[in-house]
Amino acid sequence: MSNHIGDPGHGNSPAAWTAVVIMLVGFTVGTVAFFFDVPVVVWASAGLVVVGLLVGWGMSKAGYGVGGAKTTAKEH
Repeated sequence: MSNHIGDPGHGNSPAAWTAVVIMLVGFTVGTVAFFFDVPVVVWASAGLVVVGLLVGWGMSKAGYGVGGAKTTAKEH
């Protein structure tokens, strides 16, 4: 039995996973660069976080988001 109100499935999509992985890489690289005092890489990693956000949004609009046309719902 599925409870759509209690379990909306937030983030359970290829778009969300791709966005989160890209942003995690950006935060990780930025943290290491900040530790080693390399400001150019810190700003580049901040840009990578924005790219991750845009990739997730674009994939969602292309049908790979939660409930998108190109994803199939999986029963738990």
